[in-house]
Amino acid sequence: QVQLVESGGGLVQAGRSLRLSCAASGSFFSINAMGWYRQAPGKQRELVATITSGGTTKYADSVKGRFTISRDNAKNTVYLEMNSLKPDDTAVYYCNAMVVTTYTGRYWGTGTQVTVSS
Repeated sequence: QVQLVESGGGLVQAGRSLRLSCAASGSFFSINAMGWYRQAPGKQRELVATITSGGTTKYADSVKGRFTISRDNAKNTVYLEMNSLKPDDTAVYYCNAMVVTTYTGRYWGTGTQVTVSS
């Protein structure tokens, strides 16, 4: 069993910051790439940021310069530091990871709500 649990969401005013965390637990050999996605009401789920096991990062154009993804391999945890938040950042944020068990598969957390007020 593999579980991903997000935390850190909440309600903030525009211009403020939040830090999201996602911890993986269960039985697995290793974790390869990890990432964050988000889905706003009426919109498709979109990629926010990814980080490989080697530390290479990628960001959606809409968050470049404002968000930072990082990971702590000892804790099997990925983070998303969100600065200068905008109302358009309001969404449910989902953690994603490629997890190696007896095979390599994609796992998802259940999401954490981020709401940014104007």
